[in-house]
Amino acid sequence: MVWKVFALAGAGALGTLARAGVGALAGRLWPHPFPFGTLAVNLTGCFLAGCFWALFEHRWAGHPELRAVVLVGFFGAFTTFSAYALEAAQLFTGPSPRLALAHLVLQNGLGLALAFAGMALGRSLTG
Repeated sequence: MVWKVFALAGAGALGTLARAGVGALAGRLWPHPFPFGTLAVNLTGCFLAGCFWALFEHRWAGHPELRAVVLVGFFGAFTTFSAYALEAAQLFTGPSPRLALAHLVLQNGLGLALAFAGMALGRSLTG
């Protein structure tokens, strides 16, 4: 159990460093007000998380601990957007595409609304 905690923490640290590196590289390659760094991280994370998910499903099924370390530890720190997209894809391809649509609408709609609410609260607290 203790090794799993350290493995998750280590993978999370690596994911954080990878996120910073990819974001910085994208910012240098495409200096623009549009957040290309975040876009690059999210798209890369979605693609790679999907690849690893398929590998764990079909080739490495006997390694649930490694699956958690990679998908939760590394990709959880690299981008939570990859988890969001992977869950939506699983819902779309599973028995309930309606849940996938609800997932997308709620995450995006409520997330954006709450970001604005948090910004408003933060502004009101600063005077």
